[in-house]
Amino acid sequence: MDELKVGEIFTITDENDEELEVEVLAAINIEGTEYVAVGFVEDLQEETEEDIDVFFLKVDEEGDFSAIESDEEFDKVSSAFDEIMEEEE
Repeated sequence: MDELKVGEIFTITDENDEELEVEVLAAINIEGTEYVAVGFVEDLQEETEEDIDVFFLKVDEEGDFSAIESDEEFDKVSSAFDEIMEEEE
């Protein structure tokens, strides 16, 4: 799978088997693992930046997405994305 580009939209399935469209807001590689920050397309069209729910997904070698399991990993990814976002402002 090609590296995900910012602005790319794809569909994920939530735990209720509902399909949700999400847009890539940022992509980052930490210690060889690819992560993406995504927001729901619906929210992005309607909400101001402060109201958007951003969440992070881990991308494995096959290009499949998985949730971040540990708080430690989440904190590491979250702070790395915060740095990116600050640089872009």
